[in-house]
Amino acid sequence: MDSVDPQAIQELQRTLTQQSTTRHSSERLATVESKSSVYSTVVDHTTGIPTPTSQGSKGFDLEKQLQYYMQRHDEHSIQQRTLGVVFYDLNVQGLGSAASAQPTLGSVLNPLNVPEMVRLKRHPPVRSILSGFEGVVKPGEMLLVLGRPGAGCTTFLKTLANQHDEFHSVSGLLRYSTFTPDDIRKQFRGDVIYCPEDDVHFPTLTVQETLNFAAKTRTPDKGARVKGVTRQSYANSLTGLLETVFGLQHVKDTKVGDAAVRGVSGGERKRVSIAEALATRAKVGSWDNSTRGLDSSTALEFVRALRIATDNLHMTSIVSIYQASELLYSLFDKVCVIYEGRMVYFGPADTARAYFTEMGWEAPMRQTTADFLVSVTDPNGRSPRPGFEHRVPRSADEFAEWFRQTPLSLANRGEIFTYLTEMGHDIPRSLLETNQRSARSSRSTYVEKARITSAYVESARAEHARHTLERSSYTISVPMQVRAVIQRRIQIMKGSWLTLAVQITSYTFQGIIISTLFLRAPINTNAFFSRGGVLFFSLFFGALSAFSEMPALFSQRPIILRHQKAAMYHPFTEAIAFTLVDIPVTFTQAMLFSIVLYFIVQFQQSAGQFFTFFLFIFGSTLTMKGFFRAIASAFKKQASAISLAGICILALILYTGYAIPEPSMIPALRWIRDINPLRYAFEAVVANEFHTINGTCGTLVPRGPGYENITIANQVCATIGALPGEDFVDGNAFIKLSYGYSFQHIWRNFGIMSCFAVGFFILFNIFTEWNTIPADQRTVTLFKRGSSSVPASTPKADDEEHQSSNVQDVVELSRTPSTSEFSEKKPVVMSETFTWQHVSYTVPIGGGHAKKLLDDISGYVSPGKLTALMGASGAGKTTLLNVLAQRVDVGVVSGDILVNGHPLPRDFQAQTGYCQQSDTHVDRTTVREALEFSANLRQPRTVPGSEKKAYVNTCLKMCGLERYADAIVGSLGVELRKRTTIGVELAAKPRLLLFLDEPTSGLDSQSAWAIVSFLRSLAQQGQAILCTIHQPSSQLFEVFDRLLLLQKGGQTVYFGDLGPRCSTIIKYFEKNGARECGNQENPAEWMLEVVGAGATAESSIEWSRVWKMSAECARLKSDLLTIESEGRRSSASQSVIKDTYATSWAHQLYFLLKRGFICYWRNPSYLIAKFVLNIVAGLFVGFTFFKAGDSLQDTQNKIFAVFISMFLAAPLSNQVIGVFHDNRSVFEIRERPSRMYSVSALIVSLVLVEMPWNILGSFLYLFCWYWTVGFDSARAGYTWLTYGVVFPLYYTTLAHAVASMSPNHAIASIVFTTAFSFVVAFDGVLQPFRSLNWWKWMYRASPFTYLIEGLTAQAVGGKLVNCSPTEFVTIHPPDGQSCGEFMSSYISMAGGYLTNSDATSNCQFCEARTTDEYLLANFNLKYGLHWRDFGIFVAASLFNFSLIFLLFYIFRIRKRSVLRSIKDAFARSRNSH
Repeated sequence: MDSVDPQAIQELQRTLTQQSTTRHSSERLATVESKSSVYSTVVDHTTGIPTPTSQGSKGFDLEKQLQYYMQRHDEHSIQQRTLGVVFYDLNVQGLGSAASAQPTLGSVLNPLNVPEMVRLKRHPPVRSILSGFEGVVKPGEMLLVLGRPGAGCTTFLKTLANQHDEFHSVSGLLRYSTFTPDDIRKQFRGDVIYCPEDDVHFPTLTVQETLNFAAKTRTPDKGARVKGVTRQSYANSLTGLLETVFGLQHVKDTKVGDAAVRGVSGGERKRVSIAEALATRAKVGSWDNSTRGLDSSTALEFVRALRIATDNLHMTSIVSIYQASELLYSLFDKVCVIYEGRMVYFGPADTARAYFTEMGWEAPMRQTTADFLVSVTDPNGRSPRPGFEHRVPRSADEFAEWFRQTPLSLANRGEIFTYLTEMGHDIPRSLLETNQRSARSSRSTYVEKARITSAYVESARAEHARHTLERSSYTISVPMQVRAVIQRRIQIMKGSWLTLAVQITSYTFQGIIISTLFLRAPINTNAFFSRGGVLFFSLFFGALSAFSEMPALFSQRPIILRHQKAAMYHPFTEAIAFTLVDIPVTFTQAMLFSIVLYFIVQFQQSAGQFFTFFLFIFGSTLTMKGFFRAIASAFKKQASAISLAGICILALILYTGYAIPEPSMIPALRWIRDINPLRYAFEAVVANEFHTINGTCGTLVPRGPGYENITIANQVCATIGALPGEDFVDGNAFIKLSYGYSFQHIWRNFGIMSCFAVGFFILFNIFTEWNTIPADQRTVTLFKRGSSSVPASTPKADDEEHQSSNVQDVVELSRTPSTSEFSEKKPVVMSETFTWQHVSYTVPIGGGHAKKLLDDISGYVSPGKLTALMGASGAGKTTLLNVLAQRVDVGVVSGDILVNGHPLPRDFQAQTGYCQQSDTHVDRTTVREALEFSANLRQPRTVPGSEKKAYVNTCLKMCGLERYADAIVGSLGVELRKRTTIGVELAAKPRLLLFLDEPTSGLDSQSAWAIVSFLRSLAQQGQAILCTIHQPSSQLFEVFDRLLLLQKGGQTVYFGDLGPRCSTIIKYFEKNGARECGNQENPAEWMLEVVGAGATAESSIEWSRVWKMSAECARLKSDLLTIESEGRRSSASQSVIKDTYATSWAHQLYFLLKRGFICYWRNPSYLIAKFVLNIVAGLFVGFTFFKAGDSLQDTQNKIFAVFISMFLAAPLSNQVIGVFHDNRSVFEIRERPSRMYSVSALIVSLVLVEMPWNILGSFLYLFCWYWTVGFDSARAGYTWLTYGVVFPLYYTTLAHAVASMSPNHAIASIVFTTAFSFVVAFDGVLQPFRSLNWWKWMYRASPFTYLIEGLTAQAVGGKLVNCSPTEFVTIHPPDGQSCGEFMSSYISMAGGYLTNSDATSNCQFCEARTTDEYLLANFNLKYGLHWRDFGIFVAASLFNFSLIFLLFYIFRIRKRSVLRSIKDAFARSRNSH
């Protein structure tokens, strides 16, 4: 490492020196002399990890540090271990081409496909991914793996890293020193790691928290550490060293971030991934394209650091790199070249170039060795030497067979033979035949193998913590893992404080609302039902809020899987931490909720009853959280888990004992009550409340005019549990007869509930440990069903970059489009020059502080010129592109951005194309559909549709995507997605400018060359292009005309022409003090090196200052003045599009609907989950209230059958929210800045696309539910119209409204749960209308009031009631009167009927004769108002619809926050007074 960040070094030095001084003040500091410069290195004698000083130097020598580290370990007799990898006849198979058609709803439900699906399930077709690989990588060696995307590089790295789960089979010999793959997996999994290409981390953790956690989980025990070193100091020192080596000190307290959470830059996030993997101290490392997104200097620093670590720590490093420079290549010992899943070279890196040239292939001048080796595997990138045209191999099989016949292959096999012999393994017969040497005697081999194995096992076990199992692959014990993961969970919670705040606020808010709904409930029998309702709701809301946690569990699963494979911690410890950390949060929520609810409602005012109530609220919430977490952890797909959870919610509601009393439950389903945890909690809180209540009778029968002078002996309380002659009801009798509950069961129930909680917790742990693989890990490229462009041959390389393609099928991809081809449809080109002068950009960073990301940058892009934008990772390249493309909405931008000296035209964003680094697309569209969508919505409306289609075909051809036109975008690999991104922007025919952000990242050299050559051809047609680029080869770099070079801090280092063979820029830097650029050096790498562009590098020359003082800067200013003055003489750039968007609103809506319906059709798991939820719920609710009769209880059951059906909206809306957020992300990241379509068209399309499927789901529910409950067929029409059509419209629009204002799915779920509970609470079922007090206005405002009234009154009203024997009350009339004479006045006034009117005693009275009487008296429901209710509910749904637009504007489009606007308005109000 030549140079590092001095400030970071000083900070690291201070930390470690302080630790060293504290414990070893008598020890002196060691100094070493660098190979390249003289400087000092301080060694922390506490940890044995050296750290740099800044005395007389800019940096430190990592090699010297690691040497001293090993020396300290030797001094303390700490045994080191090494692990090599050997493989012979290695073959990997994956699923075959039968799985390459995109599944659709039609294909999944087609009964004709069932036999084929069963056959494929039993005997899945397989295909060869890797075939015939053989080689050995010894400790201290570095292997470079080269191949085109899709060749099998990722599969090879995963296979050597012992990650075989996603493959159908792995056969052949694979050994790690003396161990088998099973040994490694079971005992030493953390010693073999795979670092994936994608950077997936917890976004709300800081860089330091992420790295420190990895270091802590792999910190060795004290027996394997330098004496006196604590675990914490070891982890802190290692973290600090990694932050310094990879230049992360300045962002150590910044969130890692992701696509949704702002954090470090993409290059910095890649360095975090590398540092995290190194923190695990693995012995074998597979690094999959880990230089992706890094500039060439940073990439070189990483490989140099890996080289030093490999040499000094005797690691085994296997690295795949695309676009490797010559300096990078020279650091490797061996190279493996892969061609369509076949190994065509494995041997010394320094002989590979000669091997292929001797084979007959031409090695172009100045082409790097790595690029040449990859080009040989590309039919269009290679060229045979003269005379070898018919002698060289052509196919992958021919290449592999050629290699097997060479001395290099024999030497490779000899090395394998020797290594296997040394390690004591059995030698395969074919290898013995090749090597005519006898192995050692079996006795000596056995002894040697036992010695090596024993030493390795001893070293590994010495690192184990005291309570770690001997054969465990984890370094620290389970309690230590739990402690570390708990600490991380707390850090995650702090980072996502908004979610926590929303959660607690929603709980408290709901407590206030519900408690005021039941404000000061009187202690009389009229409030008995209300008390039961509020107690039920207090439990149910906790369960419903637990349901909203499910999305968060799915989002973190890929991270936990990666950590588990690195043996950092058991996945179940994450489940333990998730639960334990949530306990105080749940406690706080439950306490606030209980205090508010209990004392406002005025439950029984005793301390014992309050704390019993709180205990069951808290306990039931924890239990239900455990229940829904267990469900989420058991499923691979979120939609399936939500469907089951939705059905379970219905079961919890129905079989708690409130909606349907236990005596009314049908025997066949009564067992559900016994396994319902809420049932036991509900009995406890009800018994706790009613145990001390003697409720005054609120309704005596008879009463009213004519009954003033009768005594209690002639009246009866019309409440269950009333006794003749008493005007009160004992609460214990009431709950015993109504619910079958008893006060004696309280603590029994607490024990049962606790058992449920523990059981769910155990299931959560078990499922989390064993079900960690996401369901959406595709392994093949998917094509539209029936597509004629599906490759005929089965792809041979099932690579995760990210799913692969057959190289033979992507022959077209590397072909550079010629000018003549491109001219077929000549694009509209610009004649104006795009300029920017003195552009600066500052963003707020909190605490009233701001950070300047861009500092006084000027430049221009001319028509027909290809301009490169380069700089170190984090220098502001992407930020500058966003600013220039008018795609920033946070912070302050200053300076002038002009077109031909005039302000930007109104449709500037529509006239420019922006290819983002993230390649954001709608995953379920095909490539052709994505390009056609862009062309149809971004080209002017005057262009005919046929011409747009023809131009799309041209773009497919230009981008080399013809063979993949019908491929599903979400299944494409990195290269094809990148080409699709470029194609989408080209299809729009950008007239002014084309921006590209790292279009070659993640591509091999041939693909990168093809894309840049393609950009060159666009420039030759007059297109102006500004493009950021990383790690360009010298050939690639010379394709560009101009360069804008930035340094850290967003400052200009150079702007101007490159010159022939980069001579202009080389002369500029050399004349200003840079070292001379060698003839064989890559000018791009040399340039970045001299300006200190590496992660840890710096330069002694302040190049930004040099630039400002240079003649080139003065020339730039002069050029800008000239461009501006000449441009002002002409007219300003005219807007091609007069409106905001290129097409009409109706046109936008049409194509959005078309895309939406296609995507839904291709998402069968989502739709089937929706349908299954409706069908199972319909049957479940229907059979729960099976054939309800005409008694009072049956009438109430029908009401609750309707009421419970409303709760289906909760899980269905949760599904809708997820889809809405996916579409919103694509809109906000790519399509809105491109002015494709308006937000109103998006919202309308999302509602219209979702509605038919929700309507179909509701119809399925009604079909299973309506007649099962026993409703009248003659009245079905209204129910089917209201519930089948309008109800889906209501909950769909409500879900969209909530999702539009929420930043993520987790918060949206919490907010929706609160909003839904709020609406349900006021519909008059939980609390009768007569008891609502001042909340009666909310009863009238709640849409569910009208939904319940319309559905229930229409289905139940206008019918006779026939009370069951238990529903009659016995009344004794005064002497001399019959029952009919005594009760006639009351019946005429209040309703009801007698069964024995002529009797003079024991009058049997039923309180209602018709359902209308019962509905009106108890629920304020009136028959005959259903069409009024229908209209109001439709209006409420339309209000929700309008709310989507309003909330989307306020929270997603409006530049200023709502809180800031309120503060400003308040300040203006105060000033005006």
